[in-house]
Amino acid sequence: MTTANVHSIETMGLVDGPGVRTVIFLQGCQLRCIYCHNPDTWKAGYGKEMSVDELIKMVKRYKFYYKDNGGITVSGGDPLLQPQFLKEFLKACKEEGINTAIDTSGHGLGDYDDILKYTDLVLLDIKAANEDKYREITKRKSDKFFEFLEAVKRNNVDIWTRHVVVPTINAEEKQIVEVAKFINTIPNVKKVELLPYHNQGAQKYKSLDMKYPLEGVQPLDNDSLDYFNKVLHKHLDIIEEEYSKTG
Repeated sequence: MTTANVHSIETMGLVDGPGVRTVIFLQGCQLRCIYCHNPDTWKAGYGKEMSVDELIKMVKRYKFYYKDNGGITVSGGDPLLQPQFLKEFLKACKEEGINTAIDTSGHGLGDYDDILKYTDLVLLDIKAANEDKYREITKRKSDKFFEFLEAVKRNNVDIWTRHVVVPTINAEEKQIVEVAKFINTIPNVKKVELLPYHNQGAQKYKSLDMKYPLEGVQPLDNDSLDYFNKVLHKHLDIIEEEYSKTG
């Protein structure tokens, strides 16, 4: 039976997709983002080993709370690094009439088409709108991201985009305008979110005996976030929609 290495599970999530959701965080990530607040999810092969049947049995207990637009979100790390499990788990959820979402940076393994045919929503983390800034933030090339993005387009899956705004890194109008223009090239985007950088993960780096990459960088304040949101939406072509897809 297919199993996955699970980092943690949040049973009543309210921010990783629409409605009330069970959020399963899988272990493993190929990126090394300078603002990552969960470096403990990076290494593959760690965490609790769980089967598809075990997880389905658990999420079914919460179906009552999902109502019309809640469901499950598989996050990480990056769930695309455990593709066989992800496909089988999403398929099992759809067979139970449970709405499915994946929260990903688009760096993974496997046949994305097989995964996406059981996916109702992709929460897509857009690190940057140009290659130099992408490499600065993630320490990786963007080719795998675009491979996944093309698969999402091909499968006509709804997308919510997310972009983290970090002082001293990308908290400037030019960068936000570039992100808006990039999002305009992606069909099926239903919602766009700017997420403020916070330094709450600094303690994790210390506990893992790792250097925190953004030592001394202050969290993005609310006024700055409001300003960048205005800049973003001024340059967006899409009209954001309420998400109501079920089952």
